[in-house]
Amino acid sequence: MAQIEVEGQISLTIDDDEISDCGSVSDETSPPSDPFWCFKRDGLVEVSEGSPEHHILRGSFLVGMRPVAKQTNVVAIHKNSSSSLTRKARFDSFQLFVEAVAEKCGGNAQERYAWYGGTREELLEIVKHGFSRCGKPVHGQSYGVGVHLASAKYPMEDALSSEVDEYGLRHVLLCRVILGDMEVVSPGSNQFHPSSQKFDSGVDNLSDPRRYIVWSAYMNSHIFPTFMISFKAPSLKDFQGLLQANVPRANVPKPTTPWMSFPALITILSRFLDPSKMALINKCYKDFRERKIRRQEFIRKLRIATGDKLLATIVKRHRQGGV
Repeated sequence: MAQIEVEGQISLTIDDDEISDCGSVSDETSPPSDPFWCFKRDGLVEVSEGSPEHHILRGSFLVGMRPVAKQTNVVAIHKNSSSSLTRKARFDSFQLFVEAVAEKCGGNAQERYAWYGGTREELLEIVKHGFSRCGKPVHGQSYGVGVHLASAKYPMEDALSSEVDEYGLRHVLLCRVILGDMEVVSPGSNQFHPSSQKFDSGVDNLSDPRRYIVWSAYMNSHIFPTFMISFKAPSLKDFQGLLQANVPRANVPKPTTPWMSFPALITILSRFLDPSKMALINKCYKDFRERKIRRQEFIRKLRIATGDKLLATIVKRHRQGGV
């Protein structure tokens, strides 16, 4: 039995046997009209809407989604429960690392809950096989090169990385994370491992952390996905504006060029560019969203395909309301 306090808000109690020994669910014949058919296929079990577990998880998520909580609807919660040998082995391994880090850190492994957002396909792959790569986050400030997770109090941080699927749903994972001894990592850092043997993970702020950074060497031993939250909410642009308005800013220069979202820019570019160039741009954007290429690489390819003159004109007119 594991009981973990979610930074002063709630206390989640999860029976380890529920994760290790719960029977798998397989429904290969579910119709495509079921938005969660692939969840069932991959052994995720839906948490009953009337259960205390659902109530606690939903409440914790919505509290952290302020100020868009009223516009956010939690559609379903699924638990990572399977009897597959591979998933059992991963969970047993995670438990061993909890004990090992606790012994190293004087009895406290600093096990916490944290959020991780992405596309539905990416999150399902993580549940099935673990993390396959880590790097700098697609959205928000980077704190080194590692898996960036949002602390339990701030799910909105990683809702930015979620992407609407064909059913209009976004998805985030709630993970159990072993943090051990944490060190502060500076914004924009290129650090990719602990600075010394004393430390196990990175954090943006020790007193009120929003971001946890798990280095690549530990990304599959120190993180175990436990729940998938599926929800409907305002657009990503709305998320970004509200989040930036409520997060203390570092003392960095403000951008001097007009801003517009990538989806809006790509939509407008389709009016001016031939289909072959648009196919290239859409492929690059897909790679960027799936974290296969970094933001700088996507922008470089976008500029080559479009041309700086057309880009500057479109962005400027968009800012003036003329596009």
